[in-house]
Amino acid sequence: MAEAKQRAFKPLGIAVLTVSDSRDEASDKSGRLLAERLQQAGHELRDKQIVPDDIYRIRAIVSQWCVTDTIQVILLTGGTGVTGRDGTPEAVRVLLDKEIDGFGEMFRQISYAQIGTSTLQSRAIAGVANGHYIFSLPGSAGACATAWDDLISAQLDYRTRPCNLVELMPRLLEK
Repeated sequence: MAEAKQRAFKPLGIAVLTVSDSRDEASDKSGRLLAERLQQAGHELRDKQIVPDDIYRIRAIVSQWCVTDTIQVILLTGGTGVTGRDGTPEAVRVLLDKEIDGFGEMFRQISYAQIGTSTLQSRAIAGVANGHYIFSLPGSAGACATAWDDLISAQLDYRTRPCNLVELMPRLLEK
């Protein structure tokens, strides 16, 4: 059997949105962690913002990024819990053309090994909107590290075999 040819890494433009009423740049551990990890992986941080827990403000920023050609991936952190102010899934879900159900399922499975039944409080979701991948993660730095390290980073690496999300990008807008 012939050995598979190694593929070259393809850097992606990624934006990070922290959803929080209480964080600022100095205290945004989760957003900073995601920005550092994606850059360490070789991707390009195209934008990073913090927005209050307000579904319309979240949608406005994500919608703008979804029409920006230099951004291919959007990472959100925060607002995925069950309290009255947690509305990130509701803000994002209506923008999605397709939901990637397996992301939330796998995230909670991996998290269960770390935090037990507390993982049922997570409403982490992912999907595709206008050819952009969107990942909505919990607000804790630990959850962001788990999501990036155990799921997202490999799927955003074109070299991952047998398949990855990057190789699907040219076909995301097909009708």
